[in-house]
Amino acid sequence: MKKPHILVVDDEKEITDLIEIYLVQEGYEVEKRYNALTLLEDIKKYDIDLVILDVMMPEIDGIQALKMIRECCHIPVIIVSAKTSDNDKIEGLLSGADDYMSKPFNAMELVARVKSQLRRFQVFSQAAPAHHVIEAHDLVINTQKKSITLDNVPISLTKIEYEILVLLASDPGTVFSIEDIFEKIWHEKSTNPNNIIMVHIRKLREKIERQPRNPRHIKTVWGVGYKFDL
Repeated sequence: MKKPHILVVDDEKEITDLIEIYLVQEGYEVEKRYNALTLLEDIKKYDIDLVILDVMMPEIDGIQALKMIRECCHIPVIIVSAKTSDNDKIEGLLSGADDYMSKPFNAMELVARVKSQLRRFQVFSQAAPAHHVIEAHDLVINTQKKSITLDNVPISLTKIEYEILVLLASDPGTVFSIEDIFEKIWHEKSTNPNNIIMVHIRKLREKIERQPRNPRHIKTVWGVGYKFDL
């Protein structure tokens, strides 16, 4: 069985060395880079399964790098950054990060989050609908190609947005509570998932709905959650 291959991108050598030590101890293969200049080439060359990414880096910062990844790949990305404000975390998550850790961090907690993201990605990939094309008027979701089109124009979603959309669209008419969505996408419980789910739903509507304020597909069921209408 192929060992998961992790790419660590951080301009602080001590950080990348520390992360490498802990990941190698857990049986992972690790590539280290101190900038994001060869990011996309490295992902393809080494068949990377997950990226750990710093934000404050020279030439190409972590948010730019994250957006580059999301234009071509759906692999998990964990941001590890010294930028710790709520706005920084929200920007990272909305740009496509699957998780966000603040520096200084506990290395064993990072390893646990790597395991969780890889497990979640594997489970989600295996749980794709039997019919891999979902059509809702001019919106077409192809879960085999992991592509979304609206009026035959490709739509770029973050990994989380894509997973939420597929979750809802795979079972149209079914109402998913906010807690259900969080647990199915993140594979863990949360005491207060409301804000993060609401933000992702808002961004998703802005991309796939003709009238985001009066959505045709992703409907709010007040006091309960969300559902998808074809």
